[in-house]
Amino acid sequence: MPFSSLGAYQAHLTPRPTQQLFNDNYLSFDSASGGGTFAQQFLPEIYEKEVERFGKRTISGFLSMVGAEMPLASDQVIWSEQGRLHIAYSAETYNDGTSAVEVKVAANNTITLPANNLIQNHDTIVIANLPNSKVLKAIVVSGGGTTEITVAPYTQAHLAAAPDSGSTNGAVDFSNNEDVNIFVYGTEYIKGSSEDARSIDASFTRFSNKPAILRDRYQVNGSDTAQIGWVEVTSEDGASGYLWYLKSESEARLRFNDYLEMAMIEGQQVEMPAGHNFGGTSAFAVGGTEGLFSALESRGLVWTGTDFDQLSGNVQGGLAEFDTILQELDKQGAIEENMMFLDRGTSLEIDNMLASINSGNVASGGSGYGVFNNDADMALNLGFTGFRRGSYDFYKTDWKYLNDSVTRGLIGDIEGVIVPAGTSTVYDESMGKNIQRPFLHVRYRASEADDRKMKSWITGSVGGNYTSSADEMVVNFLSERCLCVQAANNFVLLKA
Repeated sequence: MPFSSLGAYQAHLTPRPTQQLFNDNYLSFDSASGGGTFAQQFLPEIYEKEVERFGKRTISGFLSMVGAEMPLASDQVIWSEQGRLHIAYSAETYNDGTSAVEVKVAANNTITLPANNLIQNHDTIVIANLPNSKVLKAIVVSGGGTTEITVAPYTQAHLAAAPDSGSTNGAVDFSNNEDVNIFVYGTEYIKGSSEDARSIDASFTRFSNKPAILRDRYQVNGSDTAQIGWVEVTSEDGASGYLWYLKSESEARLRFNDYLEMAMIEGQQVEMPAGHNFGGTSAFAVGGTEGLFSALESRGLVWTGTDFDQLSGNVQGGLAEFDTILQELDKQGAIEENMMFLDRGTSLEIDNMLASINSGNVASGGSGYGVFNNDADMALNLGFTGFRRGSYDFYKTDWKYLNDSVTRGLIGDIEGVIVPAGTSTVYDESMGKNIQRPFLHVRYRASEADDRKMKSWITGSVGGNYTSSADEMVVNFLSERCLCVQAANNFVLLKA
């Protein structure tokens, strides 16, 4: 007689000779049957493939798009940049309260200038205070090369119109202590006169930066290396397949590669009062390094409060704001091709701005792809979209570094960077000659004995390396590098 529901197994269960899943061959361990739980009897179901919840996590790639990397043998890199060819002095530059001598009218027909100015006697100059619609041309009659010059206006007797006849009579009236801008447009001499002793040396500005040493490491103890656990991965550096404990080493390397770029972008030089012991101990007596944002804050163009898709009635007001940037670029190097690396919000603002313009008219802001051989597909494959405004070509792309919530996206104060394309001519003091360099490039420490561009080595006593008695394997990373931002006056930093 067969067993009923009482006995060795329950009536509704039927054992199977093979390991196959059926609806009548599993055991139910729950509180009702007096057992534990299913998980206490059997292993849980595990997905062996790692879920890519954050997409592409690395942020590096910006410098590889716009710059180059070159070796450096010294503790410091020094370069010189051209000065302006023509002579000019502005109140905006000097009249900020920090200069002992300002650019202003001191008294009738005299003007004060900064020390070591280049204006000489017989120079013909334009004097202006544009906010008050005042422009006057004059010749320097005395005081050339000093901090106070005397001028003779061409169209009136004095800078101040009142002394002429008690009324302005259409003359330009510059009052005492009025801020002015001045530039030299030529010279003038009378017949038979001899040239005044004058010689103007070429002006230049000297800049320098020092490399910073970056280090990181990944450590795993010997016991953990014996417990192999496989994980299927697809990493940001292109690797795919199965990894075990070195999966974390792979991510440590990816993170360090990001640090190499982030340090060049965010680097800051130490600027402390004299006698201050920065860091408190010798181990932290670093000097810092000048990164991209720091360089642009100190000597680049900074644009705040961007709102390129604003509307004024039915008129696209953002285009006028963008044109103001172009006008500033005209005052600098007027480099025709520029790349824009933007956060998502600013990128969409520019898209909205361009959407209101006829896309077929390149001169009005339509698409143009000159730097990509006029091939739109090539530009799009590289992540760029292009447009032309005035005489400038712009190639726009999103910059992940400004969007990621664990980098600048966490702060949101930087909205983008406009980087000039091409190269600059600078004088390299170590080489003793003019050289062509990208406006943005990285110098890394290297020699025939040691290349410190990106070093990695393994120490410990695990995995065939017997360099110490520690029961561990340590993967070490090191680099020594700095960023050179040349002709920073042609860069634009867009800030919130």
